[in-house]
Amino acid sequence: MPAPTSPRHVVVVGTGGIAAAHARGLRALGDRVRIVAAVDVDPARVAAFAQEWDVPRTAGDLAEVLADERVDVVHICTPPSAHVPVAEQALAAGAHVVVEKPVALSLTETDRLLAAEARSTGSVAVVSQHRFGSGVQRLTSIVADGSLGRPLVATCLTQWYRPDAYFEVPWRGTFEVEGGGPTMGHGIHQMDVLLSVLGPWEQVSAMASRGARPTRTEEVSAATVRFAGGALASVVNSVVSPRETTILRFDLEHASVEVHHLYGYGDDDFTVTPAPGHEEEAQRAWAREPRGVRSSHEAQFRAVHDALDAGATPPVALADARSTLELVAAIYRSAFTGRTVRRGEIGPDDPFALRMDGTGAPWARVPEGAGA
Repeated sequence: MPAPTSPRHVVVVGTGGIAAAHARGLRALGDRVRIVAAVDVDPARVAAFAQEWDVPRTAGDLAEVLADERVDVVHICTPPSAHVPVAEQALAAGAHVVVEKPVALSLTETDRLLAAEARSTGSVAVVSQHRFGSGVQRLTSIVADGSLGRPLVATCLTQWYRPDAYFEVPWRGTFEVEGGGPTMGHGIHQMDVLLSVLGPWEQVSAMASRGARPTRTEEVSAATVRFAGGALASVVNSVVSPRETTILRFDLEHASVEVHHLYGYGDDDFTVTPAPGHEEEAQRAWAREPRGVRSSHEAQFRAVHDALDAGATPPVALADARSTLELVAAIYRSAFTGRTVRRGEIGPDDPFALRMDGTGAPWARVPEGAGA
């Protein structure tokens, strides 16, 4: 399918901090897109966003814009609790959706959105920008074709720091509006990369804790994940780590590949360590394309619009994002029940399908004043 002769009309819903990354990424696409409207319940915030990014129209409700404006793509940058209802509105109008992570607060909500997508001519792409840097794309192809052997061990660390003031924003630190703590809202990007490289997970055993921040969600989770291909991964998510770091490491049979960064990586952030006797093999594998692309919203948005031009499903498809969200739900279920959880075990009637805290976080059952 040829590229459209006129720019796609884009609406940005939610004009808080992450919306700037969306506007910046869309602007980098040049004449391929045009932001025709911005929507937010806060009139001052949406007006400031529109002025900064030269957006011609503002509104307090997406329905106002959909009623009398051509809308091709809706970018959803609201707090997580609003993702699904806004996406359903857009899909009902036949628009495509690009939604920030987490796509929904629960597996139940995700399945509801999958049903809405099936009824629509539009599609849903979930922001997972770390899949689109050239380093991860190169690594994914190396693992897929086995050129450096099977993956055996992996490490996935999201160790970040958020002070008390971070949780003063009313929707943060709650299962009801944010959906969870660092497992849901911070480490989900790295876990998404982990799954995109290693494939389906099989079972997980996890623990979680809190007590240092004014939050009802966890502040730390730690999990061991077994993958269908046999690899074992250690996963840590934290918002109480003063020396912030993001680390993904994959130990393959013939080389270790790791990336150290914080909120985005480039090719220079990767290190490849060959196993003895496999130096040339590792050098040859890592020299392949693609190269030179940083992980970013822009990189994913380019891929989304390339797919739309070709009449294909934009990445990352909602069904793919559900697999990552299922791992998140399984980590909470294991941590809060003390049991190992297998993939597919969380059925539609399971409390952890309805909410990430399921039957309740352990600290929520401790009487007030008795400690965390």
